[in-house]
Amino acid sequence: MSKLPKKHQFIDLSDYGRPIARIIANSLKSTSFTPVDVTIAFVISGLIGVYCIVSTYYWAAAFFLIFKSILDAADGELARIKETPSYTGRFLDSVSDIILNFIIFMTLWYVTEVSIWWTLLAFFGIQLQGTLYNYYYVILRNRFEGDTTSRIFEDSTPIALPGEKQKNVTILYFIYKALYGIFDEIIYALDKNAPKGKPFPNWLMSLVSTFGLGFQLLIISVLLVFNLKEFIIPFFIGYSILIFVFILIRKVFY
Repeated sequence: MSKLPKKHQFIDLSDYGRPIARIIANSLKSTSFTPVDVTIAFVISGLIGVYCIVSTYYWAAAFFLIFKSILDAADGELARIKETPSYTGRFLDSVSDIILNFIIFMTLWYVTEVSIWWTLLAFFGIQLQGTLYNYYYVILRNRFEGDTTSRIFEDSTPIALPGEKQKNVTILYFIYKALYGIFDEIIYALDKNAPKGKPFPNWLMSLVSTFGLGFQLLIISVLLVFNLKEFIIPFFIGYSILIFVFILIRKVFY
């Protein structure tokens, strides 16, 4: 985990692809490939995974969804290795994630008999899960001088960093707010005092990390491989209940 100092690192169950991501990033260090190129690559991998779901190639779908998760970590690793952090990459990554998530869940609706309304509820649930995980994680990163490209509250257009255009940052920030704003507002309303509380213990962060996109894609992949695609949407609806459990633990003890 590169985003936190070693002293404050926790077992991130959604970050299983980090070792391979570092290998990929290091292999691209001396090339012309940029972090944005890697982000585009994970979008392609995700779309191939979607095609494989529709085509009932579930093992292949699992491979490309997990590979997407690995590349999702590799773009940030490459940015750190090349020392080229950018808000363009940060927002493009997030926008790509939510659009791919929506496509994946619409695909699951298409290949199952689950109601569209349950599907949309599941999608809403996974986005709230991911938002809570990112909220707590970014609080730690900002508190302990980790990577700070992500801000606790994305409430204003950031100033472009060296090497990127302000126009691109502004456009991507607008899209980000349009897509993520409701989820950020809900999580903040549920736990607005989290930035002022005591540092989160490692065990709690490890539990919350199961809300990370990497872990979500792993669950989807496992259920696909076992031909249990009908259970994916109900699972994520039920799993969303833990949002309130984790927030309650945070409020009562930390």
